[in-house]
Amino acid sequence: MERAGAAAFAVLRSRWPQARQIGVLCGGGNNGGDGYVLARLARLAGLGVALGPVAGVPRAGTEADTARQGWLACGGGEQLDVNSTLAGADVVVDALLGTGLDRPPTGPVADAIAAINACGRPVLALDVPSGLDADTGAAPGAVVQAQATVSFVVRKQGLYTGAARDCCGELAFDDLGVPMDAVDAAGPATAALLDLDALRVAFAPPRRRGAHKGDFGHVLVLGGDHGYGGAVCLAGAAAARTGAGLTSVATRAAHVSALIAGQPELMARGVDAAADLAPLLPRASVLAVGPGLGQGDFGRALLGAALDSGLPLVVDADALNLLAVDPQRREDWILTPHPGEAARLLGITPQQVEADRYAAARALHARYGGVVVLKGAGTLVCDGQAPIGVVPYGNPGMASGGMGDVLTGVIAALWAQGLPALAAAALGACLHGAAADAVAARRGERGLLAGDLLDVLPTLLNGMDHGAHLGA
Repeated sequence: MERAGAAAFAVLRSRWPQARQIGVLCGGGNNGGDGYVLARLARLAGLGVALGPVAGVPRAGTEADTARQGWLACGGGEQLDVNSTLAGADVVVDALLGTGLDRPPTGPVADAIAAINACGRPVLALDVPSGLDADTGAAPGAVVQAQATVSFVVRKQGLYTGAARDCCGELAFDDLGVPMDAVDAAGPATAALLDLDALRVAFAPPRRRGAHKGDFGHVLVLGGDHGYGGAVCLAGAAAARTGAGLTSVATRAAHVSALIAGQPELMARGVDAAADLAPLLPRASVLAVGPGLGQGDFGRALLGAALDSGLPLVVDADALNLLAVDPQRREDWILTPHPGEAARLLGITPQQVEADRYAAARALHARYGGVVVLKGAGTLVCDGQAPIGVVPYGNPGMASGGMGDVLTGVIAALWAQGLPALAAAALGACLHGAAADAVAARRGERGLLAGDLLDVLPTLLNGMDHGAHLGA
């Protein structure tokens, strides 16, 4: 607790060096004890500190009570009125709940959360923003909106996905010197954060000098019903930019001329029925099916041919919606649903998916097999065996049309180049998010287009721009 309070105070001073008055709200458990330690250290450092216990003080004889006694012994006091504690604060410290939440906050704690969110001051949350589930990333009720969160001992998986992306702010972490083998297995689950550079080094080493295009696979993108030719163009361009040796696109004939004009490196073929794919399928290494596919006769025919081909599949968009109508399980595919598509695949609501994204990813794999990439804020990668990977890249600018089509092409290209399916999905999702971060760092998030990622993909995949992507 002493180490946690000290680590949190160091983050506070680093993040807000000009702060002179601190408001600290403490619960009665260990999280509150961390707050008492921070308050004591801040007071001893010469800062003004107002501290308010919420819903009672720590139980006598506990470690949190010892922290409270240290605060009182250094001359600190306690204010029972939450608003008085917050008034005049340059920074507010949320030390109310911590981990273990499994229901909406109620009573004085809920009122305190509302007061924190309404006070207009920057907030530092200790371990977990109060009201956030540290395992699922869901907020079942009121939740503190922090500008920064410092978590301790392990990186709680709930801090990296779902509602957490809105309420944690900037994330800091300190293991407090606790060895992993001493961590209580019954505590919050640890996030398996994916790392772009580590994945790139492991699975995308420099190419041998004598390589040729036949060494790097052939991606065939299936989709682009009438009016949706842009989707297959984005997916095909992304596959080419991610290093596929050859990329073909099978789409409506009306789109072929525009597609070739926009991306001449793609081999485009007009198709109207499954039989038209016969000369294309034997040449392909991986099929990317779904971008702009539609759910009519055209889409059903192309998806049926893809499923019958025996080739590895990356399945997205309307191919997922068609799959939800006629479910099947197989291991040679990578599914890339967003929460709405995931809900249809599972027969639940998008809200239920977002309430526990980890459970949803596991359920998708259990029902459909293969590798699942559950897109969204904090994309998850699940194969049912390894710990669920969490993508710490990406930003709200990605909430625009075509982003999923680019991801489909990226993953298909990596798989076609010989990566294992799980590695292709993990590296692809990280590369996709990091490319968006690189563009947003230069231009801002608003107005970010899917096509903006294309030129950045090879730079990051080749390890030539280490400073361009942002991790957590």
